[in-house]
Amino acid sequence: MRKYLFIFKAELMSALQYVANILLHMITYFIVIIIFFYLWNYIYDDPTQLINGYSKTQMIWYVIITEIIWNIVSGRKLCRRICDDVKSGNIAYNMNKPYNYIGYILSSHLGEGIIKSLIYITFGIILGRVFLGAFPTLNVLSIVLVILSLILAVVIDTLFIIFIGLFSLYIEDANPLFWLYSKLILILGTMFPIEFFPEVIQKITTVSPIYVICYGPAKLFVDFNLNNALNIIAFQFIYLAVAFGLCGVLYAKGVKKLNVNGG
Repeated sequence: MRKYLFIFKAELMSALQYVANILLHMITYFIVIIIFFYLWNYIYDDPTQLINGYSKTQMIWYVIITEIIWNIVSGRKLCRRICDDVKSGNIAYNMNKPYNYIGYILSSHLGEGIIKSLIYITFGIILGRVFLGAFPTLNVLSIVLVILSLILAVVIDTLFIIFIGLFSLYIEDANPLFWLYSKLILILGTMFPIEFFPEVIQKITTVSPIYVICYGPAKLFVDFNLNNALNIIAFQFIYLAVAFGLCGVLYAKGVKKLNVNGG
């Protein structure tokens, strides 16, 4: 565990050198939130109006939270990194190190993402305050559970992207698989809550990673309910175990394949 903590700290210190680069990416985040702000302003004739159980304020906060998760994870960069490791043979070099490659990539990426988390969360809260003038009603317990849910969501999403990236051990390039995954997350989880989709899609989505990565944390933030919080967090821990297991199995078989082929 200490070695992964060291990797985490090393990437954290490295990320501090590139804060200006992260701040430049905030422009894209700002544009996205502005677009959705005016979109929901247009859709909602009355600020007190409810659409599928969501007010205008809740919808905008929902997008603010899901976009924060999306930007913190930086899935495209992570998947490309794993694919490049496989193509360049760097993954074989890492296999001989005294740590597990999955743990190394996870610790490294989370260390890089912690600075992004602080910046995006701060900026997102400021945007919400400026445009909406109010925060959802939260107490100390709800804040703790929402933060826990956000952390679990980021870790789970990172693990699933690692899982996708590891397919590069079997196919030439896993980036197209990530493209499909990212579009599903974007459409079914980031832009709209589950309640906005047909019942059939809702049933599928509620047992998919989308529920624990995007919908769950954002739902708790805009409309906190203790029972929902406990259910969502319990489901997140289940998915956390599943994601770790899938990564472990795929990596073990991939390593065996490399050894057999002399890689």
